Order: sequence, then structure tokens, then C-alpha cells
Amino acid sequence: MPDSGGGGCCRCCCSFIFTSGLTALFMWLSLRTTSPACALSKFYIPLDQTKNLTTLEFELRLKNTNKDKGVYYDPINVTVFDSPSRSRLIGSSTITKFYQGHKKKATKNGTISNISRDEVSRAALGNGSTAVFWVDLATSVRYKILMFKTKRHKIRVGASVDVNGTISKVYPKDIKLKSNADKIRSYCGKMGVFFANFLVLGLLIF
Repeated sequence: MPDSGGGGCCRCCCSFIFTSGLTALFMWLSLRTTSPACALSKFYIPLDQTKNLTTLEFELRLKNTNKDKGVYYDPINVTVFDSPSRSRLIGSSTITKFYQGHKKKATKNGTISNISRDEVSRAALGNGSTAVFWVDLATSVRYKILMFKTKRHKIRVGASVDVNGTISKVYPKDIKLKSNADKIRSYCGKMGVFFANFLVLGLLIF
């Protein structure tokens, strides 16, 4: 009889640990967020030889990859430099804040006015027929989970943009804006899933 009682207590403890582990895993998966995917789809600077100033035109594509979480964007700041070394500022623009539903895509157009035509020409023609500009994107987002909003999460991504002699994007495909922080979060998320699965498997075997 004592052995039977001890076995029942052990099974009860194992069941409690298993249920707690599954609950923790479910909560972690429910609260885990993924940063929006940001890409540059258009980049063009018309060089009118009769004017000293020109305007840069660009287009961003933003995708909320979360299945059940909306995204509140703060104003998005876009900054353009003459090279990946960021040695000289070309200009900046701000896109107004907005909300994006789960699994939704958004296209945002922007312009940077009063750019020196001579400065752009020097940056473009200094490397021959092509040049490489750099685009930075910075903003903060809050995630909507059920009826709640999370704290603000900063996002700063960027990418180099190859342009031709007419100062337009060389490659037709979208240019993905990336950051090292996104890579680290992605790696940590994968490791978290691995250890969670390992824990559940261990509880089942035990």
C-alpha cells in the first residue's frame, strides 16, 4: 500500500510539472513577437540639368509577419547617405505613424526634397557608371496582443542601394533592410523553441 501511494504521488508531481511546462510553452509562444519585415522597393533621384536642387523619391514595403498580433508604428525616419560609410548626409524624411494588422502588408511612399544636384552627381559619378548609397530606417513599434499593447521596441535597419547613372535602383527586386539585432533575436528565438521542445520531450520520457 505505501508503494502504491508513493507511485501515485510521483505521477501527480510529474503531471503537474508536465502541465506547467506546456502552459509556460504556450504563454511564451503567445507573447513572442517578430519584428516587421522592411524593404526598399523604389529609389530614384531625377537629375534635371536646369535645376540646382532635386528630390529623392523612395518607396518602402512593410510586412507584419506575426499571425495574431497587430503593430503600431511610431513615425518612421528614413535617412539617406552618399555611401555605406555614411560619410555625407544626403537627406532625411519622416513617414507618419500608423497601425498594421496581423499578417498585413503596407506600402509607404516618401520624398526627400532640396537635395543638391551637384552633390548627388559627385557621389554617383565618382565611382563610374554606378554608385552605392546607404539607406537607414529607424522607428519604434508596439505590438497589440488581444486588447493590450506592449512597450515600445526600437527598430533600426539599413541597406546599401546600388544605383545606375540615372540615379535609380539598379536591381528590380526589393532590397531588404536588415540589422544585426534582428539576427540575434532570430537566433535566440530558434534556440528558445529548441530548448522548449527538448524540455517537453524530457518530461514525456520521464
